[in-house]
Amino acid sequence: MASVFAHLKALGAPLAALAFVAALGAPPPAAAQATTITVASTTSTEQSGLFKHLLPAFEKDTGIQVKVVAVGTGQALDIGRRGDADVVFVHDPAAEEKFMAEGAGVDHKRVMYNDFVIVGPKNDPAKIRGDRSVIDAMRKIAEAKAPFASRGDRSGTNAAELRYWKEAGIDVAAAKGQWYKETGSGMGPTLNTAAGMNAYSLTDRGTWLSFKNRGDLEILVQGDERLFNQYGVMLVNPAKHPQVKKEAGTKFIDWLVSDKGQQTIADYKVNGEQLFFPNAKK
Repeated sequence: MASVFAHLKALGAPLAALAFVAALGAPPPAAAQATTITVASTTSTEQSGLFKHLLPAFEKDTGIQVKVVAVGTGQALDIGRRGDADVVFVHDPAAEEKFMAEGAGVDHKRVMYNDFVIVGPKNDPAKIRGDRSVIDAMRKIAEAKAPFASRGDRSGTNAAELRYWKEAGIDVAAAKGQWYKETGSGMGPTLNTAAGMNAYSLTDRGTWLSFKNRGDLEILVQGDERLFNQYGVMLVNPAKHPQVKKEAGTKFIDWLVSDKGQQTIADYKVNGEQLFFPNAKK
């Protein structure tokens, strides 16, 4: 480009032509470059396929690109605490309230819900099929010493599972390495482990519906109100972390809870079954 410019100048080209050539070689102005935000989120929003459905619609509407860091809810909140994300999108209401009380987040909103289910082998050695109480089911699994695959990763799902064991009066810490196996990984890999071991596991329904490697597993327990699974979104506090992209992050949150965002969430289905149910307005 520089040689073309010099050649035209030597030939006595008019200033307008020289300016045009110079503009062709100039980098695009900052305003023309896309804004990118980082969203720290639970693995279930990614492994269920929701983000692949949701983010293109958001980016088309706003021009803002989204980089997702998919980890367990506990890790996602820690990323937010460090200021290494702009937005946190997770599913552990108690942990979210703690995050807000610490001043780590602002603009906390409900977005959607689905539910947890217990999956297990078709031969159901613990005899939990059809139980309406997740607590009774967990107690039966422990009494039978039937293999159970836990995420063990401080995720929202793991936090819910540990609450159920506690309510059932079961000390799973004492059972580690025996019938109780911790994977320390996301929902998809944990379901792979459960399928390989022919073990029970607690999973969010969205990831289960998207999961292909089910082996001999099927849903055995569902419908208990304790299995309700609420998702929330928060902006990382820009007063604590000035690098947070407040305007773009707020646009993402506002879009999620808008009529357009909520309808986009409702429209996501796998094999005709809706995975997440928007409830920002309720």
